[in-house]
Formats: sequence, structure tokens, C-alpha cells
Amino acid sequence: MRGVTVDNVDDYLESVPSDAARSALEGLRSVIRAEIPDAEEVISYGMPMYKHHGMVVGFAAFKKHCSLFPGHTVADFSKQLEGYKLSKGTIQFDPASPLPEPLVRAIVRARYDENEQIAREKGKKKK
Repeated sequence: MRGVTVDNVDDYLESVPSDAARSALEGLRSVIRAEIPDAEEVISYGMPMYKHHGMVVGFAAFKKHCSLFPGHTVADFSKQLEGYKLSKGTIQFDPASPLPEPLVRAIVRARYDENEQIAREKGKKKK
């Protein structure tokens, strides 16, 4: 939440005033951690982020919505995301209607795999 300084994701979630938003974000966190357990969970730009060879995904609560930040991968899932408010790198959703778990898993896995591929390619170039 804006205006709140937190050091970890637990504190961030505790700071979310809306029960619906907190529940939606806890669900995202659970799915993300299950899908990419080796990703580092951090607070960056004041919100929870998951990093593995760079940013994989982040999320945040706002006054009237929650957002998932998977970067440019949003475009790859535009058909499945019809009905959600989208912008470059952002998916907005009503906390009372969280994103479907299988869709979140697919988005997170796509970003993770992309970061893995980029890291492998960088490693090959150094040799």
C-alpha cells in the first residue's frame, strides 16, 4: 500500500486494510511460491516482488483494485485475460474476483522460464 514502508511480504500483507484484497494477495503469494519456490521474495518499489535472474512478477493492493505485475508477458496472455483491465506489464483485478489460479501459474511460469533462458544465453556469451 502506498505510504506504508515495510521490510518483508508478511508486513506488506498485514498493512493491506481490505480483507478481500489481503486474501486475494495471499492467494497470489501462495500460487507464486508454489510455482517458483526458488525465487527470491523481496520488497521492491514498495511492493512484493519475486526475483530469479531478474524480476519475475510482483503484486500490490490499491484502494479499489489489486494488480499483478508480470511485465511484458501480459501481451502473451491477452486472450485469457479478456475482461480484466490491462496495461503494459500490469493486470488489474477486483479483489472480490481474484485471477484464476491456473492462469496465474501459467503467467508466472512463462516469466520464470523466460528469465532462465536469458540467463543461459548470457552464460553462453561469456564463454
